[in-house]
Amino acid sequence: MASREHSVYEGTAFTIEWYYSSNGKSQALEYFESLSNRQQDRFLNLVRLMGDVGKIFNTRKFNHEGEGIYAFKPQPDRFLCFFFAGKKIIVTNAFQKKTQKLPAREKTRALKARNDYEIRMKSGEYYG
Repeated sequence: MASREHSVYEGTAFTIEWYYSSNGKSQALEYFESLSNRQQDRFLNLVRLMGDVGKIFNTRKFNHEGEGIYAFKPQPDRFLCFFFAGKKIIVTNAFQKKTQKLPAREKTRALKARNDYEIRMKSGEYYG
């Protein structure tokens, strides 16, 4: 079970968690905490919908970005994530959208985070 600091929301369909690097930092959580209350609420409303319903049908609010990376899209922010076994969604990184296209470096950051998460989960050290 995830520790409290990892958890964003525990729903009936999915548990959504923040990704933490091996040095204990969560870029997505730090970004979230820098947002206004209104912007935080927009993100949390999408997270609750996904956690409880299991799907967000509006691709303007949640979308597959390729290679197993997805984005919660509360305007103007983006929170990249991936699905993991055990009905988990791991939020890897976040940024303010400034262009139509997903910046390659943000997607690369999410892919590296997913790889790191999977390796650390297999070795049992992620929550350790």
